[in-house]
Amino acid sequence: SDLIRGQWRYLYRAVDRAGKTVDFRLSAKRDVAAAKAFFGKAVKSQGVPQTITLDGYAASHRAVREMKADGQLPEGLKLRSSKYLNNQIEQDHRGVKLRVGPMLGFKRFKTAAITIGGIELLRKIHKGQFDLSERRLKDRSAPAIWNAVLAAL
Repeated sequence: SDLIRGQWRYLYRAVDRAGKTVDFRLSAKRDVAAAKAFFGKAVKSQGVPQTITLDGYAASHRAVREMKADGQLPEGLKLRSSKYLNNQIEQDHRGVKLRVGPMLGFKRFKTAAITIGGIELLRKIHKGQFDLSERRLKDRSAPAIWNAVLAAL
């Protein structure tokens, strides 16, 4: 959760089994519609997963069930709830919180979304989620790597 103009907002995040960031989405609400929007965005960018592991929040489970019923997600998709496995997402989210915390919140939702998007991109670079070998960026400065990743997107 992040603070924007004194109101809490929710950051949806997904990581794969290897701990790499799949997708993220900042939302004004944590409800079924927001969960559907996040799952739709994640599936569009990364494809349909075989299994989705969620925390115990009922709206997320309901969103997946409704998307399966509407044909947006396949019926064979395995849905499970696990506090232990969801901890991997929380541990990964800690890196984002460390950057956002000292900022003491945001004034505008759009600014928060852009800033968090940059932080998430930086986290992906640190995790080695981009193949930069052909760009000959070994031992280069952070801005050079950042610009190469942005150009590759």
